[in-house]
Amino acid sequence: MTLENDFLQLEASRRSVYTLGKNVTLTEAQLVELIKTAVKEAPTAFNNQTVRTVILLGNKHTQVWDIVADRLKAEVPSAEAYQATLAKLDGFKEGYATVLFYTDTDVVTEFEQKFALYADNFYDWSEQGHGIAAYAVWLAATAAGLGANLQHYNPLIDEQFAEAFDIPANWRLRSQLIIGSLEAEAGEKAYVADDIRFRVEK
Repeated sequence: MTLENDFLQLEASRRSVYTLGKNVTLTEAQLVELIKTAVKEAPTAFNNQTVRTVILLGNKHTQVWDIVADRLKAEVPSAEAYQATLAKLDGFKEGYATVLFYTDTDVVTEFEQKFALYADNFYDWSEQGHGIAAYAVWLAATAAGLGANLQHYNPLIDEQFAEAFDIPANWRLRSQLIIGSLEAEAGEKAYVADDIRFRVEK
C-alpha cells in the first residue's frame, strides 16, 4: 500500500549519501537558518532543549576531517587500512558543511535535580532529543535537495574538537552530520520484515 503523504515521501527519499559535493544552491546564511530552525522546532523532553550544535563551513568543515584523520593514525592497525580510512574521510571533506551535535549536560543535570522523580530518565531523554534533532536537520536538508550522512567518531576526537572549536566542557559530542550537494544516488534501503518489527493489537 502506498500512502499519499508528503512527509512519508520525504522520509522515503532521505538516505545516507556518501558522494557529496559543494554545488549547494543555498547560501551559507540560508543553510545555517535551515539547520537552526530544524533544531529549534525539534521536540525535547520537558522542552528542556538539551541539543547544541556547531555548524562548520568552508575551512572549518575541512578542519573537522583533518582532525579525525590525524587522530585515527593511532587507531587504525595498518598503513593499508589507514589509506582506506583517509579515502573515506576525504569523501566527507568534499561535502559542504559539517554539523556537530552536542548534549548540554548541565541542562540534563538541572532537570535531574528539578524533577527528581524522573531523574534516571533525563540522560536517555536527551539522547532521544539528539536523535530527533539530527533527523530533523537531515530531513530538512533532503527537502532542500541536499544529501547527508551521519557519523559517530566520538569519543575519539572529543578533546581535539573541544580545543579546535572552543567547545564548553559541559557539552558532550554525540554525532557529526555531513551535508552537501547530491553527486550520486544513494543505494537501495533494505527493510526488516514488518512481522518482525511491528505488532498491532486491539
